Amino acid sequence: MIDVTTNKATRLFLILGGIFITNALVAEFIGVKIFQLEETLGFNKLELTILGYDLSFQLTVGVLLWPVVFLLTDVINEYYGKKGVRLLSFLTAGLIAYSFLMIYMGMSTEPADWWVGSAQSKGVEDYSIAYNTVFGQGLWIIVASLVAFLVGQILDVFVFHKLKQVTGEKMIWLRATGSTLVSQLVDSFVVLFIAFYIGAGWPIERVLAVGTVTYIYKVIMAIGLTPAIYLMHGIIERFLGHDLAKEMKDNAMEKSGGLL
Repeated sequence: MIDVTTNKATRLFLILGGIFITNALVAEFIGVKIFQLEETLGFNKLELTILGYDLSFQLTVGVLLWPVVFLLTDVINEYYGKKGVRLLSFLTAGLIAYSFLMIYMGMSTEPADWWVGSAQSKGVEDYSIAYNTVFGQGLWIIVASLVAFLVGQILDVFVFHKLKQVTGEKMIWLRATGSTLVSQLVDSFVVLFIAFYIGAGWPIERVLAVGTVTYIYKVIMAIGLTPAIYLMHGIIERFLGHDLAKEMKDNAMEKSGGLL
């Protein structure tokens, strides 16, 4: 019997998996807000023109956390292989779907009379409408988010192991950053295409323009998080010990043939 309190490999998987799932779930819930990146950082708003559309870095708040999810994907991939990532990916997708179902049920309940006006002192006339507006995402957005997440995860795993077959234990940054850049290229456009081209009737030019801005941000974040990749590997190597870490990485590669 494996004692999860003493088995280092199991404890590490639980810790990484918990952080992975938490970030993915929170990213879904906070993603309804669109923020201005440049002004948030204290800069003037950029004036970009892409495919005839004037765009700046107006992004969903969820993009603040998704880079962490894909960073963890690569770390888990390194030590637990495609099976570890696949388990967490499908578990997370199921929990996201479950969470949206619970939110829908919560929105369907009849609010108490006193609660509806309880936030009027804060400028909210109807608390129930505000609640449903914030949490009520459209069906197409939910479907798009889940599909893009799973497609992105599958691609990330595939590209990661293809690169590792070439680089071996060297060039961690290449397989981690490279796999993220490829998977996020697809993710950025899949979610917009399903949610807004199919679901909302956006012109394809706007979908491509917004997707391009979003992907530029993700590229910057992926490159900027490169030092964090080495930091996490260093912490994990010290926690596991050299021999156990090497054994886990070897097993991860041996059991990661194929796409799924």
